[in-house]
Amino acid sequence: MPTIAIVGAGPNLGGAVARRFGREGYSVALISRDQAKLDSLAEALAEHGITAKGYSADVKDGAQLEAALANAAAELGPITALQYSPLPSRDYLKPVLDLTPELALEALQFSALGLIHAARAVLPSMREAGEGSIILINGGTSVKARHGFAGTSVAFPAESAYGEMLHDALGEEGIRVTQLVIPGSIPKLQLENGLDDVAEKIWELQTSGEDFRTMLIPLEDGRE
Repeated sequence: MPTIAIVGAGPNLGGAVARRFGREGYSVALISRDQAKLDSLAEALAEHGITAKGYSADVKDGAQLEAALANAAAELGPITALQYSPLPSRDYLKPVLDLTPELALEALQFSALGLIHAARAVLPSMREAGEGSIILINGGTSVKARHGFAGTSVAFPAESAYGEMLHDALGEEGIRVTQLVIPGSIPKLQLENGLDDVAEKIWELQTSGEDFRTMLIPLEDGRE
């Protein structure tokens, strides 16, 4: 059974993606900091016939994140798809004149370094199998800096750069690395089917996406 690990899993987008992949026969590893919330989400997914389990980890703690992914692979099977989509702290959305070196470093640990740890945890088995996918979910500041959102404007581009390099380096090995940019709050985008539309796009990217970056909507139509 293939397994997707959702880093930054929650009841909204994480839940929608888990249900979409679950319909295709995937088991789901749910990763975030709050074990109780993960257990609740796993129970809700089980009602849909989806095998899911939560693994608590803070993405800013690389060893903890790698351990969670290793435990998920041991219990659910090798990770064949990784979604990296932790929701940034509101502290990372402060104006640039309030950005301190310490906060910038934390934002980079959250976005770029967290992804590096996660990728290094799952890539050995993907490369051995000759297939797999890594999907990055980012806001609009990954492609256009905004002085009112300083932390993500620093960290998202670094995460994007690493993802794009993986895309270029791994394409010939059958491992797809893609990024979905969501420029704004999903509820405000007025998608016909809301979160389910986003989950469907993520499924399409991991199965057939060739370009590294895909915009959910044009950047000028979003708000961040």
